[in-house]
Amino acid sequence: MRLICLILLQSYRFRIEVGFRQALHTLGTHAYHFWMMAMTSRKRGGGNQYLHRASEDYRRLVRRKMDAYHRTIQLGCVARRLPQHLALSRLRQLWKCFRSWMRTMNRAGPPSEAVVAEALRGTLPEFLLGAPDDHELKKFLLDHADPKRCPALQLAG
Repeated sequence: MRLICLILLQSYRFRIEVGFRQALHTLGTHAYHFWMMAMTSRKRGGGNQYLHRASEDYRRLVRRKMDAYHRTIQLGCVARRLPQHLALSRLRQLWKCFRSWMRTMNRAGPPSEAVVAEALRGTLPEFLLGAPDDHELKKFLLDHADPKRCPALQLAG
């Protein structure tokens, strides 16, 4: 019985590790760096900060930063499920929008998260050019994204 429990727990660990890897590489979920302008420079591996010795204002800033970090991770976990939902609910549309080729492609089955991400990335210019100017997502993308890093935004701007 213990052996079965150990095997089951190991399988859960494998699923969790794959999930984290997918979230990092497909969406960049866990690529958040904890840093603030108010922080003092520290050597790599320099140990812990002793917040009880810091000012109340500094501790408030650290709590605010930790809240932002937690929200980023939570939103990333939600966002990680969206490509899976799209892969199951919009099968034909995604394969139609996927403008590449993969050796292991099976258009009869649901696409992977990477295929979904590539299809969405490929249709971004069409969305930005075709959406009305008062569309909330279009306004948000154009206001907050860096056009130098995303050529699709240069077309729509």
